[in-house]
Amino acid sequence: MFTSVDDVSARLAETGYLASPAVATTVFLADRLGKPLLVEGPAGVGKTELAKAVAEVAGARLVRLQCYEGVDESRALYEWNHAKQLLRISAGRDETWDEARTDIFSEEFLLTRPLLTAIRGEDPKVLLIDETDKADVEVEGLLLEVLSDFQVTVPELGTITATRRPFVVLTSNASRELSEALRRRCLFLHIGFPDEELERRIVRLKVPGLDETLARSVVRVVGALRAMDLRKVPSVAETVDWAHTLLALGAESLDETVVKATLGVLLKHQDDVLKASAKLDLDAL
Repeated sequence: MFTSVDDVSARLAETGYLASPAVATTVFLADRLGKPLLVEGPAGVGKTELAKAVAEVAGARLVRLQCYEGVDESRALYEWNHAKQLLRISAGRDETWDEARTDIFSEEFLLTRPLLTAIRGEDPKVLLIDETDKADVEVEGLLLEVLSDFQVTVPELGTITATRRPFVVLTSNASRELSEALRRRCLFLHIGFPDEELERRIVRLKVPGLDETLARSVVRVVGALRAMDLRKVPSVAETVDWAHTLLALGAESLDETVVKATLGVLLKHQDDVLKASAKLDLDAL
């Protein structure tokens, strides 16, 4: 998909995703080496958006597996359409079981889920396995076959192997430790909070109506909040939301009244809001 690291940066920027040199380099290597990309970092720093941007750049279909506690093989790989199978069996009552079994365990009755969907077909795909750390440990076993050989075994049909490998992105908020077996199969990328200059560029790109001076002030205030001992510090997504909020309110500068009235956009816990209200010193920024 990409010819160089600079090509990654330029093409992702065209989609509205400003990549740091580390992000651009790792995406280029994942593409060139054909390796899955494991992206860790706090919520809201652009992990999922990276996969979406790569799909847009590549003109590929985004196939997303949203992980959660309790997700299993039937939600990740495939399951059989049991209702349709029962109708088929009822319609062929004069058949032997061997005859019916051959028919009902065929492609017509197979419901593909994200992992199987991603490795079938010739069209380009980006497979996003989102919030991998929220899934049970057992689910990682399902991923190993796919990420090692890009194949899925369906006992009734045999092994289905990818004819065109998808670009794979796994995201994690590091709420639990992923297995070493899974990590070995991936290139690793940590996306943290961007530096002040990059975050200012992101804000200006996402909120073009915001002037340069106010954008700098926004980023500095968010940086000060991140330096506090809060339950949930604001992410890049909250920075952009706050910039949109200030623009909607017609704010031309940041003062104590405006900041305190809009802290709920940046902070999501009342104790964080109270702590920030008491400690934030706008004059020192």
